[in-house]
Formats: sequence, structure tokens, C-alpha cells
Amino acid sequence: MNKEWSELNKKMQLQIKKKETFRSGIDTLITLREKLMKQIFELKEILSIEEFYEIPFINADGYHSKTISYSLYHVFRIEDIVANSLIRKDMQIFFEYNYQNRMNSSIITTGNELVKQEIAAFSAKLNLDELYKYIIDVDKSTRKLLYQLNYQNIKIKMTEQDKEILRSLRVVSEDKNSIWLIDYWCNKNVQGLIHMAFSRHWIMHIEASIRIKNKIHTN
Repeated sequence: MNKEWSELNKKMQLQIKKKETFRSGIDTLITLREKLMKQIFELKEILSIEEFYEIPFINADGYHSKTISYSLYHVFRIEDIVANSLIRKDMQIFFEYNYQNRMNSSIITTGNELVKQEIAAFSAKLNLDELYKYIIDVDKSTRKLLYQLNYQNIKIKMTEQDKEILRSLRVVSEDKNSIWLIDYWCNKNVQGLIHMAFSRHWIMHIEASIRIKNKIHTN
């Protein structure tokens, strides 16, 4: 893991645990996300559209076995679901602004159910410009949420009702590679969701995307 990103992530986790350093922890998280977002947009500057859809490690185990466009869709789809359906109890950006049609996405889910050539086929149909608009909108929404949170909020636990909401929205596939996400998220409190969906999950997929970029990009 990138040392700077790892250290910021650890610092943030320690800070938000304590009431007196909670606000500083949110600032640290925003700083981390800004650095990661810079990497996301550098990918768009460097790579061709076709390179976003390549899958050079298709038979590997790990986050790098995907495409870059899939990874970005997946990261921000999960963040949208977690931030808006679970924490804010509000409509997801994906639905509110008709991003399924705008991105030409064949799914409304996180994409965990897709494997190998399914990922490649899904990626090739995505409208990359609209995907990046989705990224911007979700990030703005999450930033606003983070600044609205206080120390007491992060202790709030998810409930059985939250599980039912996710099931009713059908944003998590019933496939065995996906369905576990509902229990995983809903067994956490807001602090746990921040640790994973808003920080560590970004790091893992962005590092994998950089690995893919380094493999396929020859210029």
C-alpha cells in the first residue's frame, strides 16, 4: 500500500475515535480523498478510452483482475449506496440523476457479481465521461455528509430495517459474490462504514488501477 495513503488512513482512524480529535480526523480523511481523487483524474488524462476497458490480469486473484473503469464504477457505486441509503437515509445519486442511463450501465448493483469477461463487456459499454461526472457528484455528496457528521453520529449502528431497504432497492445482487455485502455493511456502525467505504476501499482499488495502468500503458 502507498505509504503516504496508508499513514493518512491510519491517522484518520485514530483521530475519529476520539471526540476531541474527531473534526481533525474528518479533515485528514478529506485530505486523503483529495490525493486519491488526483490519481483518479490523472488516469483519465493519461489513458485512452480503450485502455480503461482492458483487463490484463483477467485470471489473477485480487483487485487488479478487473478493468479500471469497472473499479471506479464499483468504488463510487458502493460509496453512493453506503453514504446515501445507509447513513443519510436518502436517495442515491445514481437514481436521483439518472446515472444508469447516462453511463449506459447494464446494472444498478455494485458489480461484485461480475467476473472476467462479464467485467470486460460491462466496462466496454460504460460512458466514461458520465462515469467521471458520477464520481464528482458522489464525492461532493459524501464530502457534504462528512462535514455534517459529529462524534455522536459515528456510533450509530445499522439495523435490520437497513438490510431490508437495501434488499428492496436491489442494489446488491443476490449472487454469492455480492449478497454478503448487506450483512457486512449492516453489521457496522457509521465509523466502520467510513473506515472501509470512504477510505480503505478507495485505496485498494486505486492502487490496483495504477497497477493495471502500468501494465497496459506504453506511452
